[in-house]
Amino acid sequence: MASHVNPTVRRRRLGQELRRLRELKGMTAEEVAERLLVSQSKISRLENGRRSISQRDVRDLCGVYEVEDQRIVDSLMEMARDSRQQGWWHAFGDIPYSVYIGLETDAESLRVYEPQLVTGLLQTRAYAEALVHGALPETSTEDIDKRVQVRMRRQERISAEHNPLRLWVVLDEAALRRLVGSELVMREQLEHLIEMSHLPHVTVQVLPFEAGAHPGLNGQYAILEFADAADSSVVYLEGVTSDLYLEKAHDVQKYAVMYEHLRAQSLSVEQSRQFISDVAKSYAR
Repeated sequence: MASHVNPTVRRRRLGQELRRLRELKGMTAEEVAERLLVSQSKISRLENGRRSISQRDVRDLCGVYEVEDQRIVDSLMEMARDSRQQGWWHAFGDIPYSVYIGLETDAESLRVYEPQLVTGLLQTRAYAEALVHGALPETSTEDIDKRVQVRMRRQERISAEHNPLRLWVVLDEAALRRLVGSELVMREQLEHLIEMSHLPHVTVQVLPFEAGAHPGLNGQYAILEFADAADSSVVYLEGVTSDLYLEKAHDVQKYAVMYEHLRAQSLSVEQSRQFISDVAKSYAR
């Protein structure tokens, strides 16, 4: 469940506010960087919330922007302090997608398209273990266990009694057909998928091979939306060595429209359950 103070979200809100102050002052990131004798990339990273912001950074930036209202400065300083706290995921050590976990932990709804795999929030432990082992063959047993534990912890957002995550998943048929682990692991995974799809806040649709070419052929993505109006939606694109976060309104809108096309080309919820059940039975044979 989301913590009271989510450091990732606090960094993001603080970065947005600092960008707003810079734009009100009519300054470019390059001009601010020259004034503070830092790199332009540092200013950009502070504003996009991808790196922690120190109270000294806030103080220096407020000085450049000539913020006279001390209440504003104090509020931003408090946000900077909160943003440096650690989320629950930090207890597991260095997690490569920790920024995403922070956003997911605070999100109100999540729309996911998965072309190859069952999405992480709906994976069984056995499937997750086999998946990580196969995808990262040089990973130690300890690191595999750590990744699986984090995945299981993330699933608490789905099972939460209060304010659970609203999850909508479009799975390509390939995700059901790809043998991960064993026939038994796959059968149990698909049965679990059907069970989870009956939750009122979880929707699962299958995009069958017969749908042909479709807008999701470029790969997996997720759209995160938040309850607080101050937090704009985010499109998350997972990469091998780095991830991409799109927050500009026109980018998010483009992916949202693409998602509606994917939903329209997919089987209905009931048809999807029957389809998944049939594939599960094929593994039983």
